[in-house]
Order: sequence, then C-alpha cells, then structure tokens
Amino acid sequence: MKYIIHQLRIMKEVALVTYKEWSAYRTHSMVSIFVGPVYFIVQYFIWTAVYGGREQLNGMDLTQVIAYFGASTLIGYLTMDFADWNLQMLIHTGRFLTFALRPIHHRFFAFSQKLGHRFLGLIFEFIPCYFIFTLLFGIDITPKHVGWTLLSILLAFLMTFYIHYILGMTAFWFVQSSGIRRVFDLLSGIFSGVFIPLVFFPEGLQKALFFLPFPYMTYVPVMVYTGNFVLAGITMPIPVIVGLQAIAVAVVMLISEIIYRASMRRFNGVGA
Repeated sequence: MKYIIHQLRIMKEVALVTYKEWSAYRTHSMVSIFVGPVYFIVQYFIWTAVYGGREQLNGMDLTQVIAYFGASTLIGYLTMDFADWNLQMLIHTGRFLTFALRPIHHRFFAFSQKLGHRFLGLIFEFIPCYFIFTLLFGIDITPKHVGWTLLSILLAFLMTFYIHYILGMTAFWFVQSSGIRRVFDLLSGIFSGVFIPLVFFPEGLQKALFFLPFPYMTYVPVMVYTGNFVLAGITMPIPVIVGLQAIAVAVVMLISEIIYRASMRRFNGVGA
C-alpha cells in the first residue's frame, strides 16, 4: 500500500510540473480552440455535400456524422500523445541514460507527463470547444452513456499512450525512426476513424480493423460517446465493445513491456 501511495505521489508531482511547464505556453493549446471548430466546419460542408439530401449512408444519417466529428475532435483533445517524439529525442541525444539510472521507470514518468499535459488540454481545449459546438453550432454532443464513455476514453487514452511509446522505442533499433512515426500517424488518422467513420470502408477491411489497435484509439470511444456501435455490419452493446477495447489495451500493454525489456537489453549492449 505504501508503494502504491508513493507511486501516486510521484505521478501527481510529475503531472503537476508538466502542467505548469506547458501552461507557460498555453497559447499553443488555445490555438486549438480555433483549429477544432474550423476542422469541424470543413467536415460539415464536406459531408453535407456527400449526403446531398439523402437520409442515410452506410447506416449513418447526416446528424450522426456531424455528431461523430464533433465527438472525435473533443476526444482527440483528451487522448493526444507525444510520448513517441519525446522518447526518440531522449534516445538520439543520449539523455535517456539519465532516466535509465533513475529509480523510476521512464514509461511511468512519460505517462505522468501525459496526465499533466492532457489536463491542460481539458481546460484550454476540450471545455471551450465543447461549448462552441453546443452553443454556437447547436449540435447535441452530450454523451449517451456517461459512465461507459468515460471508461472508453480512459482506455483510448491508455491505448494511444502505449502505442506511441512503442513507436518511440523504435529509436533503440533504428538510427532514424521519425519516418516510422510519420507513416504511423498517417495510417492512424485513416484507420482510427479520424478522417472518415470506419463504416464507410469496405466490409472486409472493417472486419480486419477489429484486430488492429487503430479503432480503439478513436472510433470506439466516439461511437460509445454517441451511444451506438456498428462496424463491419456488427452491432455491439456498449459494454461489450468497451470490454473488447479493454482486452486490446491489455494486449498492447503486454507487447509494450516485452519490447521495452528487449530494448533495454540492446541499450545496455552498446555500452550505455
């Protein structure tokens, strides 16, 4: 119990320091107050044109699609991650050695940093844009199942962090790994449902996505947020898809630990 309390205290302090550090540059976060609504407006005009007066496409009507992109933007503010960039920078500059010698796991430290950074995002990005979407655009963006939505967003938060941390660890193996990060960002944007709801993809691809991490980062929490999950023609109750999301997160966490141990053996093997 003392160990857990000690770890929570460390997490709190690291998150607080990160929050204070980034709050000095909160203008960067406040830019998202404008970027988010502009992105939403663009999606609104695009999908209004796509529907062209039709009531439904692939099981979604225009109102659902608009709510989808509103929820996607808001959830993105809460789950955004930079662990890959930060870890790669530490490895390439040799500064990771100082973390390897500390009595704290770097992944735990990075996770604590993300907590502080995303709390800043909650205040300066999520809340203002929520009111902009509801009051200015007049869309109903209230979660249908608040409890399940919070749990799904938490799981998406974890999935995004662990996936990006795994990407960051490629720097142990490659001299230049930024290209891998850029390719992943592109694939993630496409197959996580950021650019387009996954129900608009071919059914075979939709089925394959169940076994990839991408949907669990954006599409699943957004659909839980809107209260109706459908993919590959399969309609799942909200508790079932959240449970499947939890299993996916557990698998990625295990993979992350395996890769981390292999990476540390490689890191020690080169004389660090």
